[in-house]
Amino acid sequence: MEKEKYYLEIKNLIESYEINQRVRTFQDNSEKLQMNIGRLLIEAQGGNKRAKYGDNLINIWGNKLSKRYGRTYGKELLRRCRKFYLLFKKGSTLSSISWSQIVEILSIKNENERNYYINQVILNSLSVRELRELIKSKAYDRLSYADKENIKLINDSTL
Repeated sequence: MEKEKYYLEIKNLIESYEINQRVRTFQDNSEKLQMNIGRLLIEAQGGNKRAKYGDNLINIWGNKLSKRYGRTYGKELLRRCRKFYLLFKKGSTLSSISWSQIVEILSIKNENERNYYINQVILNSLSVRELRELIKSKAYDRLSYADKENIKLINDSTL
């Protein structure tokens, strides 16, 4: 009987490990998921230039998806995925940045400013809360004019 207790404990450890592995795999692929959703939306709306006028399609599909999968997959996610694709389709990898951090950065229109905050997240391992505080404190605005020009994304895979 006592051996059965050890077996159950081992089984529970393995199940817990397998569940955690699946969650990590899903998280690792979330950037690809949002990128692909954005790409498909742009294509369905007739390309980059016409995508701005495709909000009706996003509203319809967002309502359908949220009814089927919950509010998480509604109109707002589709809008963010479209914007994410338009801003980052050049192939830049943001593997060390979470979707929550990306959402905070999407509202920034200036590419140099976006790149600055992305670099800060990568270099300083900022949490979402710390990123919000950095944006709120307007850290980018305090840079010198020369430092603000042509900020490139750092390659987070070499760090």
